Amino acid sequence: MNAIILAAGLGTRLRPLTNDRPKCMVEVCGTPMVERQIQFLHEVGISDIILVSGYKAESLEYLKDKYGVDIVINPKYDIVNNIYSMYVVKERFGDTYVLEGDVYMHKNCLRTDLNQSAYFSVWKEEYNCEWGLVTDSKDLLDHVHIGDGQGYIMSGISYWTKRDAEKIIARIDELIKSGEYKNLFWDNAVIDSVSLLDPIKVYGIEGLYEIDTVEELEGVEIRLLE
Repeated sequence: MNAIILAAGLGTRLRPLTNDRPKCMVEVCGTPMVERQIQFLHEVGISDIILVSGYKAESLEYLKDKYGVDIVINPKYDIVNNIYSMYVVKERFGDTYVLEGDVYMHKNCLRTDLNQSAYFSVWKEEYNCEWGLVTDSKDLLDHVHIGDGQGYIMSGISYWTKRDAEKIIARIDELIKSGEYKNLFWDNAVIDSVSLLDPIKVYGIEGLYEIDTVEELEGVEIRLLE
């Protein structure tokens, strides 16, 4: 089992905090988000960690020595969405956790006893403009609803078996080859492949925060320090 952390983007909505660092290096309660992710991965025994970087990549170099992280550069980080980040590390995708670099985990939700692909998801009583995970009575993914609603949402942490990863990679390859991928996320390849994948489990968790703006960061820190 390994992990891929996607952290190549510009983080424009978190400026000025990202003027001199990538979004994953923004601190929450004193710890960079990506460091907390790496620490939690090590805590459950996952040390094969690939970090896909781009913007201000030099600020991540210390992670190589401190944690043994392998850093791979997405050369198109400033012109495309994160589907290309997955494309550049596709050979290492399989039996893999995929983590978004702007996700702060208050508690360690990672586990290594998984035998099927899974989303680790936050429940929202009401969400707007989110990627909703619609499940059946067994908490298996039925489909993804993009828009407004109530329920689980994509929260930046997922796990993929080798079998499912192969099918997702095939779709990523198709999208990259078509040239029509500039505005796509890697999750688009998952959505396109859902009918071909084995049942995907959705685990509801708490203490997971995706931080896109300074206001969201301030709100999370206030909540955690109460």
